[in-house]
Amino acid sequence: MTCIHSTAIIDPKANLAEDVEVGPYSVIGPEVNVDQGTVIGPHVVLKGPLTLGKQNKIYQFASVGEACQDKKYKGEPTGLEIGDHNVIRESVTLQRGTVQDRGMTTIGSHNLFMAYSHVGHDCVVGDHVVFANSATLAGHVSVGDGAILGGFTGVHQFSQVGAYAMTAMFSAVNKDVPAYLMVQGNMAKASGLNIEGMKRRQMDKSVIKLLQHAYRVLYRQGLIIKNALAVLDELYEENPRQELKLFIDSVRASKRGIIR
Repeated sequence: MTCIHSTAIIDPKANLAEDVEVGPYSVIGPEVNVDQGTVIGPHVVLKGPLTLGKQNKIYQFASVGEACQDKKYKGEPTGLEIGDHNVIRESVTLQRGTVQDRGMTTIGSHNLFMAYSHVGHDCVVGDHVVFANSATLAGHVSVGDGAILGGFTGVHQFSQVGAYAMTAMFSAVNKDVPAYLMVQGNMAKASGLNIEGMKRRQMDKSVIKLLQHAYRVLYRQGLIIKNALAVLDELYEENPRQELKLFIDSVRASKRGIIR
């Protein structure tokens, strides 16, 4: 049975699964769809078009699905899609897309958004991502699976943060971060691979060693990107591991240039 506090305001055009919980003074607007097992705390605002999956937990004062802060936005019907098993902590802001781009902000599953973190319009966030307190994505940013954004990280528009990458606290990211990389500073610079993250995922030591070799090719041999990619492609032919391919593909896909 749906458990809705008497002080919550639910628009008749919202669609909530039977076992959704809604806390005191929360406001849920039209075109909001909330799936099974999701718990919405007190003083939360949900605005549509918004699709919120199963077993999500939203804490007080979060704003999910609000219109974006892009000055070009003129009220067009854009959306936000969120998967399952996400934890959205206090005062997090997750905003809808714009018609100038995808028209949709997309967030996967099993993510942790710590207090005051922000996802701007048209962003794509994968699965098992951690946003530490006040980590912020500008518009049009993509973040790969398993990435960790340190506290107060700021990511510039149109940048990409690769899968399993990690940013240190107060990192200012204005270019693309390849998969598995660690970056830090303002402006952010490469500081090695996310070795601890690899170990936590029980990555084989031989794969870690292979990625360390790939890192040295890209960052320690003084090669331009084109030539480094040629060497890395040869390395992949000799060692066809999916982890190495992910690293190479994240470099090749860069449009802004990678952090070096």
